[in-house]
Amino acid sequence: MNRRKHARSARGFTLIELMIVVSVIATIAAVAIPNLLSSRLTANEASAISTLRTLISAQAQVAARAAVDSDGDGRGEFLTLAELSGAVRLRGVAAPLDPAAVSVSLGQVSNSVVNKSGYCFGMFLPGPGGAGVAEDPGGGMAAPGALDADLAETFWVCYAWPASRGSSGRRAFVTNQSGDLLQTDNTVQSYSGAGAAGVVPAADAAYSAAADMTAPLSFNGLPAAAQDGGVWLAVN
Repeated sequence: MNRRKHARSARGFTLIELMIVVSVIATIAAVAIPNLLSSRLTANEASAISTLRTLISAQAQVAARAAVDSDGDGRGEFLTLAELSGAVRLRGVAAPLDPAAVSVSLGQVSNSVVNKSGYCFGMFLPGPGGAGVAEDPGGGMAAPGALDADLAETFWVCYAWPASRGSSGRRAFVTNQSGDLLQTDNTVQSYSGAGAAGVVPAADAAYSAAADMTAPLSFNGLPAAAQDGGVWLAVN
């Protein structure tokens, strides 16, 4: 009797038992993995929104401090991401911003973009006529003459879009000096990544007028359609 029991247990699982176990594991994975991915995307999008809100406050603070005043009129100008983080010297100034207005993670600029928590961030400041100028590929603005100092006292815009659309985030976001925070579902634009292989928003992507940062953002298609063809709505 004991030998028969031992022989049966030594055989291990039958093929049917193994198939049942594999089926149960596959069912659990089919439910858990999409939920895990969805939670990750939600967390990354929430982080991007929080970062943009931080930038709204930071830009207001540095302008009030007049950390950069290229034309010497006593009015502070807005800064690039690397300048805000203290990662580079301020344009026209021999020292970095001290204390920094944002975390050092926003100073790690590559191809004019910062990659943080699954999202890319790109800051633009106004050049002559209000055309958006991206910060240098490595961060900052080595040629401050590329900007219009008067306009840089009033206007800035920053976009956030997925580093890998679909796997690190879905929506794209934008904010500017108005303090408004807008989103698009990113189905028309497919913004994703950076560099040669990326699809990145142009400076005027969410604006109602081409190449003009002095125009208002296009909110729900008003006062005119967005330049990138998408619909930008208030973040909820």
